[in-house]
Amino acid sequence: MSDLTTTTATGAGKPDAAGIDSRLEGHRVELTGYCYRMLGSAFEAEDAVQDTLVRAWRNFDKFEGRSSLRSWLYRIATNVCLDMLNAGNKRARPVDLTGPTPLAQAALSPRPENVWLEPMPDGRILPSVQDPAEAAVARESVRLAFVAALQHLPPKQRAVLILREVLAWKAAEVAELLETSVASVNSALQRARATLTETEGRAGDAADPLDEEQQKLLERYVKAFEGYDMAALTALLHEDAVMTMPPFDLWLQGTGDITGFMTSIGAACAGSKLVPVSANGSPAFAHYKPAEDGSGFVPWAVQVIDVQDGAITGMHCFLDVPRWFPLFGLPDRLPADA
Repeated sequence: MSDLTTTTATGAGKPDAAGIDSRLEGHRVELTGYCYRMLGSAFEAEDAVQDTLVRAWRNFDKFEGRSSLRSWLYRIATNVCLDMLNAGNKRARPVDLTGPTPLAQAALSPRPENVWLEPMPDGRILPSVQDPAEAAVARESVRLAFVAALQHLPPKQRAVLILREVLAWKAAEVAELLETSVASVNSALQRARATLTETEGRAGDAADPLDEEQQKLLERYVKAFEGYDMAALTALLHEDAVMTMPPFDLWLQGTGDITGFMTSIGAACAGSKLVPVSANGSPAFAHYKPAEDGSGFVPWAVQVIDVQDGAITGMHCFLDVPRWFPLFGLPDRLPADA
C-alpha cells in the first residue's frame, strides 16, 4: 500500500487521493467487461462499475491488502451485479423470445428497452492484452450470442462461469470471492457449462484481426448494402441468415425474407452509408440513412455482423440511435458528400 500514501506536513501515511483514483480507474475497462457479461446491458454495466469504484473509494481505508486490489474490486462488482440481478430482469435477443416471422406477416412491434441485450463498443469492455490467445477468448466472451446465452444462467452460476472460464480464476479464488466452497464452485461451473451447451447460438468467426477473406467479404457487404443491390447481398448471406431489429421483436430468417423486407418495409434505407465501428468482438457498422430533407445522412442503426465460414450469418440492427450513437462516439449527421 506504500504507493497509495504520501508523507505530508500534517503527518505520515495520509491517503494519496490521486494515486487511489489512478489505481481504481486502471481497472475500469476490465470491470465494465465483467459487468456487461453479467448484466447484458451497456448502460447498466457502466452504472455498476461506477457504483463499484465509488464503493471502493469510500472503503479504501478498509482494504487491508490480504487479497489483490483487483480481486477486491471484482468482489465488490460481483455483489453490485448480483443486487441488480435480484430484480429478475433477463436481457435477450429477438431470436430468444419468438420464432422467425414470415415476411408476409411482418409487423414492427416494439418491446421496452429493458428487455433487450445491448451492443457495446469493444474499447469499453476489452482491455489491451499482449497474448493473442487471451485476446481471442476475451472477444469470444463478449459476442452477442455468448452474452445472450449467459443470461439463461442463474446469477451466481453466471459469475462462476465468467470468472473461471473467461477470466481464468482458480476455483479457490472464486470460492473466496463468493464466500462459498470449492466444491460448490465446481458444481455451479458444471451446471453452467451444461446450460450454455444447450442455449448458445451459432458462433461466428474471429473478427479481430480480420483476415483477408473476411475483410473482402465485409467490403462486398458494404458495397451491396450501400448500393441496395439485393442480388449481391443475397450472394453474401448464408441461406439461414437472420436479421434482428431491437427494439422490435420481429426477426427474419433466410435471404428471401431479409431482402424482401429491405425492399418493402425497409425501403427508406436505400442509399444509406455504413461507417465501420467495433462492437462485441465482431464486425460492426454505424448505419446512416438519407435524411428526409435531402441534406446528408442521419443515424438509423448500429449493425453488429456475424460472419461464419465465408458468409454473413447475422445482421443485428440496433435502432435506438439516441442511445447507441453517443455510446459509440458517432456523429449525429453525415454530410451529403460522405
